Amino acid sequence: MSVDRILLTNDDGVDAAGLRALYDALAEEYAVTVVAPAADQSSVGRLLSEDVAVEDHELGYVVDGTPVDCVVAGLDELVPEVDAVVAGCNEGANLGAYTLGRSGTVSAAVEAAFFDVPAVAASMYVPGGDDWWKREFEGADFAHAARATRFLVDEAVEAGVFDRADYLNVNAPIADEDRAPLRVTTPSTWYGLRAERNGDGRVGFSDPIWGLMNDDDVPDPVGTDRRAVVDGEVSVSPLSVPHAAEPEAGLDELAEAYGATVRS
Repeated sequence: MSVDRILLTNDDGVDAAGLRALYDALAEEYAVTVVAPAADQSSVGRLLSEDVAVEDHELGYVVDGTPVDCVVAGLDELVPEVDAVVAGCNEGANLGAYTLGRSGTVSAAVEAAFFDVPAVAASMYVPGGDDWWKREFEGADFAHAARATRFLVDEAVEAGVFDRADYLNVNAPIADEDRAPLRVTTPSTWYGLRAERNGDGRVGFSDPIWGLMNDDDVPDPVGTDRRAVVDGEVSVSPLSVPHAAEPEAGLDELAEAYGATVRS
């Protein structure tokens, strides 16, 4: 299979600089149709709306909904003839196994996998303090992510990568003058979310990993996604869709035992 036509979506919204950076990189070679949310839909996971408003856009379509809405509407109605889905580039990294299900960017790629369409989710790690998200980005900031995504779209399908993986999760450092090498990774399994009462009847949440990343002190070995971006590399994790069955979990015996209690 070769790729000619691409559906491009994201979760930061149709006007995000990261989406335009990927569009510019991919449209040099492919027929790219954007089907993207009208507004920021970060961290909505695989939320699906009952229905959505769709409007024409100079690059394709704008959907008043979530990234998953965009993929379902795109692949099943608006542009069903595409050969691949690219989601991103997200302003902020999607690293670690525990974050992936929350990400609208990654969820768009997961949804495409259920359609049996090759997909790449692309994100950019932005170091900084608690207000890093206020930074204004330009297309050049996404150069590492755009270059790696374009390369993987060019090469991975014909190389048979998607015969074994359902989608690729790409995380790149913010661009500098050097070219970032590509490292094949697995999502980090380190989990550090914390909850704390704040005194007014509420519980606040925090994740210390971002501060550790700023200090180049992550608890992850080489070969994990988080270590790669901290080391200035582009991480690409070949992943499968969630909820894969595990037939050897030992439940057959329990099912038989339960059946005995029902019959007794």
